[in-house]
Amino acid sequence: MQDQLPLEGMPRRLYSCTPSRLNAWLDCRRRYRFSYLDRPQPSKGPAWAHTSVGSSVHNALAAWWREPYERRTPLTAAILVTNGWIAEGFRDAQQSAEWLGRARDLVSGYVATLDPADDPVGVERTVATRTGVIAVSGRIDRLDRRGDELVVVDYKTGRRPLTQDDARSSLALAIYAVAATRMMRTPARAVELHHLPTGEIVEWRHTEESLGRHLRRAEEIALEASTADERYREIMGPPAARTRRPSGAAGGRSGAASGKGAPTAAQGARGPSGGSQGAREDRPSVGPARVPDELDALLAPNPGPLCGWCDFRRHCPEGQAAAPDRRPWDALAE
Repeated sequence: MQDQLPLEGMPRRLYSCTPSRLNAWLDCRRRYRFSYLDRPQPSKGPAWAHTSVGSSVHNALAAWWREPYERRTPLTAAILVTNGWIAEGFRDAQQSAEWLGRARDLVSGYVATLDPADDPVGVERTVATRTGVIAVSGRIDRLDRRGDELVVVDYKTGRRPLTQDDARSSLALAIYAVAATRMMRTPARAVELHHLPTGEIVEWRHTEESLGRHLRRAEEIALEASTADERYREIMGPPAARTRRPSGAAGGRSGAASGKGAPTAAQGARGPSGGSQGAREDRPSVGPARVPDELDALLAPNPGPLCGWCDFRRHCPEGQAAAPDRRPWDALAE
């Protein structure tokens, strides 16, 4: 039986996504392919220490708001960081312990500025909305109520100082504001970035027009990505039918590394590490799917300085040539 052709005028299936998926398409289409299309997913490199710090801090702050009122103290926050500490990606146990101390101070100092009685509307709250093009969802770090409005709060732990442009231009924060407004039936116009290392709060107040622009931009990205997704599935078929390459094997059109500069588990190209940093490396190594020239061009890499931080760097010769390799702890502020 021949496949049925879609009827003209039939509505297109909504593109299901998160802001992270949309941003991945913008940043690098090869990384997008490795993250969302190739199955099984190609092996990632070692865990990043700065990600471990950020996740530990976010988890502790979420847990702090779930504590009974009388336990919402700076000491409780420090204990929560210790109990949930993620020790992956650090150079050794000493560095992990040092950053545990910093994270404890960071979180306890931040919660000391909060009113423990001012319960948020949501903590780690998943919100979602739909348009005629996308079904988008995401998780908000914290959703506050200020008067008759909601405020989207996003925690930041990186060493780079933030600017108002970071809040204004964030696609994710704008989408969260739109979704929260529709789900809660309460306007959410303000978005805030809380930079824990400096204690600075960067705010931006959106208008209906600015939120609409962000949403239209999300739809434009989604249309591009969904078209590529459909073409990938048409050519590659179901995951069981896709040809795999051994990780690190030669072959340009697969997007796999040539083997000359690709870090492997045996080589330990990112240097020694402590704790459970090598957890990813203990898994069987999986290479990218073998793709034809058309898909390699459609989902081409975007080489640049950030390639040194890519989880899939080992599978991308262009990325290896564009930026030096990074050790898992190199993004930590010393």
